[in-house]
Amino acid sequence: MIPAAFEYYRPESLQDALSLLQTHGDDARVMAGGHSLIPMMKLRMAEVPHLIDLQAIADLRGIRVDGDTVSIGAMVTQHEVIESTDLLRAAPILREAALQIADPQVRYMGTIGGNVANGDPGNDMPGIMQCLGAEFSLIGPDGTRTVAARNFFEAAYMTARTDEEILTRITFPAHAGGFAYEKQKRKIGDYATAAAAVLLTKEGGTCATASIAMTNLSDVPVWSEAAAAALDGTACDSGAIAKAMAAMDGDIDPGEDNRGPVAFKRHVAGITLSRAITRAWSRA
Repeated sequence: MIPAAFEYYRPESLQDALSLLQTHGDDARVMAGGHSLIPMMKLRMAEVPHLIDLQAIADLRGIRVDGDTVSIGAMVTQHEVIESTDLLRAAPILREAALQIADPQVRYMGTIGGNVANGDPGNDMPGIMQCLGAEFSLIGPDGTRTVAARNFFEAAYMTARTDEEILTRITFPAHAGGFAYEKQKRKIGDYATAAAAVLLTKEGGTCATASIAMTNLSDVPVWSEAAAAALDGTACDSGAIAKAMAAMDGDIDPGEDNRGPVAFKRHVAGITLSRAITRAWSRA
């Protein structure tokens, strides 16, 4: 299909982009990679009279690792995430996840900021950012502010970002311990039926810290503090993993759709988490 007529803008600075947002108000939307917004416009599910493309804004790009702090510009593509040797050392879970997103053509254009800011519960990066304890930097007419990833997602396609704000950068502590992103999907390139992000550290043969987040099992990504707590102080044996699975099951709220009924999704979620914990522990 063909989208409704719209005006296209390609600002070269954040201030120009913010000015356009203020000028056109509710009739304006910003676009990162465009892989979510453009299909919706073509299907007439979204009408955007004024489309603001962020591709030319240099301040939204770049990957920086400064000591134990990682900073990623919102317009960094999934391909850049995969190719970054700095990220591979500081947060290897991002590369593992990015390789499972869609296909190479999408990854060359799709951005990490767009994946997060869209608020789609099927997207991979939101749960991972919760797992990493990331913070999102937002800029708007009232200045800049920071929102924790664990507080950012409010409902499906609804986040703490206002319509007049732009997500500029993602920051999180480096993680050199065990990691895994396990994703079950119907076919290559599909959204997950269930996915689990797990980060672990090991001390003296037991789990010292753990973080667990689940994807596409609620209308928001689910950071399961209870599941992570079930692993603390254990050797991540079958009993501990079973307790983590049970705790996670109490936190998710899947709905029936073309990926299966609720009981099936809960079953897949448990298996996915079990595999992710086992693999993360082997890497810790």
